[in-house]
Amino acid sequence: MVAANTSKKLFNVTLRVWRQAGPSAPGRFVDYPAKDVNPDMSFLELLDVVNDDLTRSGGEPIAFAHDCREGICGTCSCTINGKPHGPGQGIATCQLYMRTFKEGDVIIVEPFRARAFPLVKDLVIDRSAFDKIQQAGGFISVRTGAAPDANSIPVPKADADLAMDAAACIGCGACVAACKNSSAMLFVAAKVSQLGLLPQGQPERYSRVLNMVAKMDELGFGNCTNQYECSAVCPKLISHDFIARMNRDYLVASVKSAFAPVSNASGGGAG
Repeated sequence: MVAANTSKKLFNVTLRVWRQAGPSAPGRFVDYPAKDVNPDMSFLELLDVVNDDLTRSGGEPIAFAHDCREGICGTCSCTINGKPHGPGQGIATCQLYMRTFKEGDVIIVEPFRARAFPLVKDLVIDRSAFDKIQQAGGFISVRTGAAPDANSIPVPKADADLAMDAAACIGCGACVAACKNSSAMLFVAAKVSQLGLLPQGQPERYSRVLNMVAKMDELGFGNCTNQYECSAVCPKLISHDFIARMNRDYLVASVKSAFAPVSNASGGGAG
């Protein structure tokens, strides 16, 4: 039997958690004491422990979303002490460790709040709006089953690096939660740029940006006012420069759309 490691100093905190049974139910903050917290616990592991205690005592466990717990899926999104994903930079909620906090801290935990992200229960929100934006244009039209060799289309390294930076977006929604306008511009800009920087994304480049921005507006996300709260909380450190890149594409696409020639392909010729 391995001896217990007693070198870690355990401490006590209080979780002040937003509890709401459903979107139409009233919500309120409830305090939960957490004792003997191991500093090497992740924040989600602490929520697991609190939920175990609630279950044993016959209480209702806190509903929170999680999946990979490796900072990849973006599912674990929470607002902690007023900041999406909590203190730290370049991390998701699941990568936040309790050593960030200290004895006696009161940790306030809320869901991401945005009209386009309706609350489901407690800390769980519905982010299907992001899926709808992606479906509006975040794809390329290619034939399947006959993919060309990856090296057959040269891509400048600078473009490839930028595309990979944009592709790092995990769609967690922290950018929306941090923005005072609940804007999704950083998310949309990353998805637009990821494809618009590559040769394979050129055929739909301009229709893509028009369609995705239109869907974003339709779903109730706010406008960007360029204060960059979004990039400050992004767990993948995606730059707000992508928003400027998308705005340039949107301007070009709008002009091209306004002056696009009308096709006579379906019309009859002169009699």
